[in-house]
Parts: sequence; C-alpha cells; structure tokens
Amino acid sequence: MQAPRDLLADLWTSVGGDAAALERVTLTGDEPQLPSSFRVDAAAQVSIAASAMAAAQIWEMRSGQAQSISVDMRHAAIECRSERYLRRDGEPPPPMWDPIAGVYQVKGGRYVRLHTNFPHHRDAVCKVLSCAATREAVQAALLTWDGEAFETAAYAAGGVVALMRTREEWQALPQASALADLPLLDITRIGEAAPKPWAAPWPAPWPAGDRPLGGVRVLDLSRVIAGPVAGRTLAAHGADLMLVSSPKLPSIPWLVIDTGRGKLSSFADLTTKDGQAALRALLAEADIFSQGYRPRSLAALGFSPEEAAAINPGLVYVSLSAYGRSGPWADRRGFDSLVQCATGFNAAEGQAAGVAGPKELPMQILDHATGYLMACGAMVAKARQAREGGSWHVQVSLARTGQWLWEMGRLTEGLLVPDITAEAAAPRLAPTPSGFGMLTAVLHAAQLSKTPAHWALPSVPLGSDPPRWPARG
Repeated sequence: MQAPRDLLADLWTSVGGDAAALERVTLTGDEPQLPSSFRVDAAAQVSIAASAMAAAQIWEMRSGQAQSISVDMRHAAIECRSERYLRRDGEPPPPMWDPIAGVYQVKGGRYVRLHTNFPHHRDAVCKVLSCAATREAVQAALLTWDGEAFETAAYAAGGVVALMRTREEWQALPQASALADLPLLDITRIGEAAPKPWAAPWPAPWPAGDRPLGGVRVLDLSRVIAGPVAGRTLAAHGADLMLVSSPKLPSIPWLVIDTGRGKLSSFADLTTKDGQAALRALLAEADIFSQGYRPRSLAALGFSPEEAAAINPGLVYVSLSAYGRSGPWADRRGFDSLVQCATGFNAAEGQAAGVAGPKELPMQILDHATGYLMACGAMVAKARQAREGGSWHVQVSLARTGQWLWEMGRLTEGLLVPDITAEAAAPRLAPTPSGFGMLTAVLHAAQLSKTPAHWALPSVPLGSDPPRWPARG
C-alpha cells in the first residue's frame, strides 16, 4: 500500500511535474480520519496537495520564488466535506436531499439509488414508475422492477439513478473497460497558439499580481460540487473567477454558498442567442474555461473544446464528466453518490460495515477530489501554455477518480474511527461575511509559505454580477 507521499509523487510526475518540487511538500497526519474502509482521507490530502503544487509551480514561473507547502490530512478530510461544516449566521445546513432521494430495493433483493434533488430528475423517476413522489409510493413501484431495466428506463426518461453493483459487476461492464486505460488527469494539446502575453515587453505571459493566478480569468460553467470546488480552488490562488449559470437552471442553495467563495456570479441562458453571445464574449477574454456539462452537450451549442479554442487561441479548456469521455455510458448524467453506487463502493463499504445493503462513503470524495484534480490540471495546462503556447484540454471524471481510490487499497479497521463532529472541525473554520449573511466556513487545507490561499470575494447569490470581466490589475 502506497503512502500518501508516494501517491502524490506518482500523480505529480504523471502530469510532467518536476519531482524536485516534492521536496518542498510536507504531508502531516495519519489514516484514518473519517470512518471508511477506503482511503478517502489520503485521496483528500493528495488531491489538495497536487493542486497546491500546481499553484506553487506557477508562482515560481512568475516570480522566481519557490515556496513550501504543507497539507494536514485531518484538515483535508474536513475540507472534502466542507458543505457539512458550513454555518450561516450560526445555523447548520438544511436537509440537502430531496425527500424521495436515496436507496430503495428492487425486484430480487437488489438496490438502486435515486438522485432527485433537481425537480426534473424527480419528475422523470416518478413518470417511469407511474407513482406519486413519496417514499412509500416509490418503494412499492420499484419492487415490481428489475434493477437494471429500471436504471436503463430512468436514464432514457431523463432521470439520474444507479443500480448498486459490486466491484466485480462494475468491472465486467464495457464502461469500466473504456475507463481503465484513461489517465487520472488527461491533459492534451488541441490547437496552436502563442504563449499568452498580457503586458509589454514581449514575451510576458503573466499579468501583474502577487498571487499565483492573479489576473488569470477563469470562466466556470458547473454546478453542485466537483466543478464548483475546482473554481473555488482556483479563486483561492487568486484567479478572477466568473461563475455563469442560468436563471432557468435549478441549484442546491447550500452548495452555492459553500463553493461560491471567491467568485463573481452572472447569468447567461444558453438556450437563447443573447445568452450564447454573452458566453462567447466572456470566453473570448478568458484564460481557463471549466465546465461540468455532459460530453458533447456544449458542442451542440458551439462551445466544444476545439470551437472554444478557435474563439480564443491559447485557452485551457477543462471538462468534467461522470463516467468518462468514452464508452457506452459517456453521455450519462451522474453525481458522486450514484457513481459510488454503480462502481462498487457502496456495496463494498456496506459489506465491510456488516450491514445489509449499500453504505455510502463518509464524504462526497469523488466530487471533492475530482474538483481538486480539475484545478491541478487547469494550472498545469496553464503553465504549459505559458511555456510552450498552444490550446489545451484537461479531462477528468468522477468514475476515473473512483478507480484511483480503489487502486489505493483498503483499510482493515478504517470504519472504527469516530466521525469528525462540527465541534471537532471548528479549528479549521473561520467566520467571513457574505451575500448570504455571516458564514463560518472551512479554510483551505493547503498552506503555502509565500502565497497563502484565501478568497478575496465573498459568496454571493447566483446572478449577482453582470457578465463582464473586471479590469486586470
């Protein structure tokens, strides 16, 4: 079983990072921190550390200054479920799950998990089942269904569900085979462009600023956790972050608050010509475009990676998917809880805990770790753009992050450790004003010696800002 430091070394060198930079990284703390038979705490620490290393690399390119990095495992575990510890005016989060979301039995004693937090996903499930939106009605209807047949029908109707599979059942699927050979962080050059200059004299690939991403513009089209965490991380290192949503799209308010730190927030309805024009104008002046739509969804609107790079040569385009960019499930909608269920985590954790049926991991680690990996990939690609030029495409998926977590190995007594309560997490939280009231939120776990991570802007309600970039510098 690899130590976290070795996991970090493998990850960092796999994306072309300088191995000497690892000498300036300190990882503290021991496993386990949260109760799980999986190495969720190591995944949290390593993914956060990798993103910090990418930020430090850019700072060294900009300033000539190397810096030390420290990431504590307990702090990383807390940050990877930051939404649970967030408090608004002292109050804890409201229930974040829709009343009918969760686990149900189907015919033959198997289980399915429903994700119904968005109304159209809930309506799709109830339409397939021809039942009312109550747990009792949904359970009664599902007992008449074969699990795989329901999963297929629900997806076809626009729902988001998962049949609980064992690891062996998942590995037997074509989608697992399609995922197996993909890198954890897939970074490819997709076009030609000069290194991006912002200031004279030529070449000057970085704007003025006292933070790694100072003056770097990031356009964020993502929702829920993974993509927003990536944006929050880039903002923590100084990026000008513009979150773009639509007034027509549903959201989960508590997650908007938690992941909105450091971001401007504007609306653009991409189903309209005006909305597409607004996005195109923002894209033309962005440095990084991070998006969490299903593969090919934005391509249908004229914003594929190649089309975006044609609009703005030298762009770094970051794509998040649930199950990977290829294979029969490439277009499937998905969330962390469902990917956990489909790929064997829930079955294995339940077996380790000695419970009948599925047991979820103690945090949405596929979401959070993938978010930090997205941020790492975006910064690594931006550094390459500054050195080599070109347009770049970074691709990650929740399921591929899950494969990485599986490959780390298991903890025989990991479920025996006590959970981290809100009181125990308090030393890693700090108060901050926001557009929602006074927040008490998790601080960033990566400590950088010369450019401490922090958020210069408070969380604000969606659509609070016009869709225009602030002036650089």
